Amino acid sequence: MAGVTDFYTRPLHDLRISVIDRCNFRCPYCMPAELFTEDYQFVRRDRWLDFAEIERLARVFVRLGVRKLRLTGGEPLLRTAIDDLVRSLAGIEGIEDIALTTNAVLLPRNANALRDAGLNRLTVSLDTLDPEVFRRMSGGRGEIDDVMKGLDAATAAGFTGIKINAVVQRGVNDHTITELVDHFRGTGHIVRFIEFMDVGTRNDWNLESVVTSKELRNRIADRWPLEPLPPRTAGETSSRYRFSDGGGEIGFISSVSEPFCGGCSRARLSCDGELFSCLFATDGLDLRPLLTQSDAGIQQALERWWHNRRDRYSAERSSITVKTEKIEMYRMGG
Repeated sequence: MAGVTDFYTRPLHDLRISVIDRCNFRCPYCMPAELFTEDYQFVRRDRWLDFAEIERLARVFVRLGVRKLRLTGGEPLLRTAIDDLVRSLAGIEGIEDIALTTNAVLLPRNANALRDAGLNRLTVSLDTLDPEVFRRMSGGRGEIDDVMKGLDAATAAGFTGIKINAVVQRGVNDHTITELVDHFRGTGHIVRFIEFMDVGTRNDWNLESVVTSKELRNRIADRWPLEPLPPRTAGETSSRYRFSDGGGEIGFISSVSEPFCGGCSRARLSCDGELFSCLFATDGLDLRPLLTQSDAGIQQALERWWHNRRDRYSAERSSITVKTEKIEMYRMGG
């Protein structure tokens, strides 16, 4: 049965699969280094879903209407033989698009294999081009040159229209946004600015640190006039604009100032089989016990779960909700 909808009649269309909860960076808004130390206890490897289990669950989700998959982490390229998973997922009838979000450092040794396996799209997390700011925002783990080499490798492998995701924080990297835009204008890649969000409970989020999309658009449009573009698909998270001079496209993801909960069609699966219905979830559904059931049994359980979904966190954000204990982003993927 396809086309399941939730309490607010939102369809289930996108599944984000976190294949690993580890990362080679320590970005302060996700995995601050002072908390995620070398001896931090991540999910045990023997608790990770194997590729066959992920493929099986993806096939069941397709029956419920999922058409797009995104592989996330942590850093998904740390998962050994990730191209094998992409290949198996690409073989599922009904899947129209498979994407992967990465910090790009490991793309030089993975890009060709991912492309050959059937990966359609890449999103690269890149918050700034300033080497020192980038080093700080990666928790001292990253170098901008390594990211740029990864982007070059992805382009050489045939990936086009790569999305460059930048989380913007006031007083941290907001003074570098025009440099990022200038660099990627005309390349065919699409910079998308993301408002700093209160995901999890460990990133010291506060409203004063948020640079709204409206402010960013105005700053950019003062230098490069912009024209709005219509969404490509229903429930799209990014507001799209094009440069009036033909320099390409840019996007803004505005979860704080312009919530898009009303069109959210995304579910998130953790590497150990926990399912989340919102990026700001406080708990999830453990799918591991369901793996002993038939596919039909899993499908029925998922259908009930989605049908009862009522998440509208961003639309209802308040001084109280921002203090709730939420699942950390590295657990469920971005």
